[in-house]
Amino acid sequence: MITDPQGTVLALFLVFCRIGGCVMVMPGFSSARVAPQMRVFLAAGLSISILPVLWDTVYPAARTSSPLFIELIFSESLIGVMFGMLARLYTVGLQFAATIIATMIGFSQPAGMDIFEDTMESALSGFITFCGLMMLFMMDFHHIIFSALIDSYTSMPFGGGTTMRGTLISFTDTLESTTFVMLRLASPFLIFGLMFNISIGFINKLAPQIPVYFISTPYLLMGGLFLFYFSVTAIIGQFAQFFPTIFLGK
Repeated sequence: MITDPQGTVLALFLVFCRIGGCVMVMPGFSSARVAPQMRVFLAAGLSISILPVLWDTVYPAARTSSPLFIELIFSESLIGVMFGMLARLYTVGLQFAATIIATMIGFSQPAGMDIFEDTMESALSGFITFCGLMMLFMMDFHHIIFSALIDSYTSMPFGGGTTMRGTLISFTDTLESTTFVMLRLASPFLIFGLMFNISIGFINKLAPQIPVYFISTPYLLMGGLFLFYFSVTAIIGQFAQFFPTIFLGK
């Protein structure tokens, strides 16, 4: 039996602020293809399920005065958004690498609608992004995020607030690690595109009367797709493999 309904609802709302902020920007769940009602129901269900585990931590903070409670709402939402953005930066990095790959192999046909967002994206980059995100779901990356979010109640307790310096350090470290990983995944295509275009440039200097650009484009696309055929498994596998290391910072 609930002896304090008001305190229970307030405690649940504080948990919902942190969980909901994370779900709001988390990759996959924050997609434009997912209805907002589904995100709200998911965050509410997760909040209800973990409230008994965090009851001794959350309930005392829920009985504070009104001005402090409003401050807790903003700080909890900010913490949740920070955790979700750290995971989102990694998936955005895959879109960055996929765009590099599509550009280097000459696969720059008119872009179409993105699978996840309301933006324009090439077919090849959309395919790579979709495969990478599906691989993350197969490896239960959302369990890693939610587990880290629950553990954050120890490292970022109620009332402790969030330091902007620590948040910026987390973002810069994630961006740095993500950039290195994505450049490593796209490096074969960068080298291929660089060598191919330098070779075509030499040929163009030797025979300027031949429209080398129009002749070389099919060979560039054929060689790039051939390279992509043999490397796509390694690209998606290493992308999913590095996620726990970069997100948890271990």
